[in-house]
Amino acid sequence: MKNKCFFALLFFVGFAVFGQIKGVVKDSVDGMPIPYVNISVENENFATTSEENGEFKIHISDKSKNLVFSALGFERKIVSVYNAGEVRLKPTFFQLDEVIISKRFGTRLKEIGESENAILETFDKAPRIDIKFFSYLPEYKKTPFLRQVAIVTDNKIDEATFKIRFYSVDANGFPGAELLEKDFIVSVGRGVSKTKFNLSKFNLKMPKQGLFIAFEKLLIEKNKIERTIANANSTAPQTKITYYPFMLYNSVKKDFQFIFSNGKWIKKTNQDPENTSGKIQMYEPAITIILTN
Repeated sequence: MKNKCFFALLFFVGFAVFGQIKGVVKDSVDGMPIPYVNISVENENFATTSEENGEFKIHISDKSKNLVFSALGFERKIVSVYNAGEVRLKPTFFQLDEVIISKRFGTRLKEIGESENAILETFDKAPRIDIKFFSYLPEYKKTPFLRQVAIVTDNKIDEATFKIRFYSVDANGFPGAELLEKDFIVSVGRGVSKTKFNLSKFNLKMPKQGLFIAFEKLLIEKNKIERTIANANSTAPQTKITYYPFMLYNSVKKDFQFIFSNGKWIKKTNQDPENTSGKIQMYEPAITIILTN
């Protein structure tokens, strides 16, 4: 009996060790911590975000799993949970295209991206990188610059921080290279609001292939609220963790949807043979952009 108890204790301790993995993400060149790295469990829809000091923690039930690390400006890396105590990401170096500075007037404004469905819905969908495609129209030639991006959020803390990401369109129509060299980190206050963020300093033009804009929720301590709720199946209370802000969405029908998983984009299309329209019902983030000349 004593041996059985000892074995059970060992099993519990072993599970606890692999129940939560803690580590830190650093730059392989200068050793500086990397904040807001997207860290996911390989082949699972579970992820977290590194804190401002590069530290992270993530729950793992299977010690044979790998973690996927992805961050703007660094090479994507896959490591085993055994080697996740300190992860070093290699910076990506690339040759920038020639930048042509065009004179901006700002005398014309055009907002695009409004949905025909005005009903907005919100969900506690974490972790998520939700993306929306903006196609190019010839009329945008008169207002080629991205002046502002507007995002509708629901927030219940004083200040919630998240990323806005901008992607070009690759040869296969997928989200391609990111259009900014550094993370665009923004914050919103309490309440349901449509917040506009200024993009003028980036000198971004609307690409003729269109562009993708994404909202990335950051699973960091400052965005977290913990509360105790009653458990209908048990007398013990349960702790519910929520990360803010919530994104608001429009229910729309599209030909396809892109989902970010394991550090890469996956294209989801209609798989229902009875759906003759070929379109899928999806929730599209409430993102609009304002173009100017």
